[in-house]
Amino acid sequence: MYSRRDFGKIALAAAPLSQLFGKVDSKVNGVQLGAQSYSFRDRPLDEALKAMATIGIGEVELWQGHIEPHKGTSPEDLKKWRVAPQTISQMKEVKKKFDTAGVHIYALNYSFRAQNTDEEIEHGMEMAKALGTKYITASSKVSLAGRINGIAKKHGVFVAMHGHDNTKDPDEFSTPESFEKAMAGNSNIKINLDIGHFTAAGYDPLEYLEKMHKNIVTLHIKDRKKNHGDNVPFGEGDTNIKGVLQILKSKKYPIPANIEYEYKGADTVAEVKKCLDYCKAALA
Repeated sequence: MYSRRDFGKIALAAAPLSQLFGKVDSKVNGVQLGAQSYSFRDRPLDEALKAMATIGIGEVELWQGHIEPHKGTSPEDLKKWRVAPQTISQMKEVKKKFDTAGVHIYALNYSFRAQNTDEEIEHGMEMAKALGTKYITASSKVSLAGRINGIAKKHGVFVAMHGHDNTKDPDEFSTPESFEKAMAGNSNIKINLDIGHFTAAGYDPLEYLEKMHKNIVTLHIKDRKKNHGDNVPFGEGDTNIKGVLQILKSKKYPIPANIEYEYKGADTVAEVKKCLDYCKAALA
């Protein structure tokens, strides 16, 4: 038989962190630090959420790979899932998990391609709202911006386009011009600025952040070498992570800085913690 003291110890060990200490707070000197959950792509959603809460990450951009059916699902079944009514109910349950852990879902990362039907895109907007957010980040094409904007506007959702470093294809998001072309006349299209990819593509994320901050929904924080170079541990590349974070701090831009761990490391949780510690030190 357990004593009252023993039962208390068991309950303490089993309780979620948020029930003991409240919301996980990863804001440093006014700058919201968080993570793209793709950083924890080596584990399922529940384990990724547990890792974030353990490390002390209180805000997340939720990667679609953490909410879609498992990898063995056929393209046809995935397409059915993308428009199924029960998907919305599933997103509400996902939100409950994050609320319980004290981690805020700031945006849904849900990419839109030419082959996606309007119904699929529309359902993505409803998924975002069920998760408690009006922001979607998406890898997409410049030529799709108008179509996506019309659906996003209908649902009161903003879609922030994610850039990479493919500067050869004008339909890819990588250059300042590609973002600005997509936003022209499209009020619900915004920017998800990946400062690592932007640096690798040959551009200055500090300059662009100051110029376009009103249209930037979220930042991806990573370090890359110039000239389409590799992803590397924070502080070893050419990306001015500290400069970007200091601008967020000094200008008080309300833009989350979400760590996206992509370089090669031995242990995901340990490496993401190193990235978080680097960002905290940069904001000191």
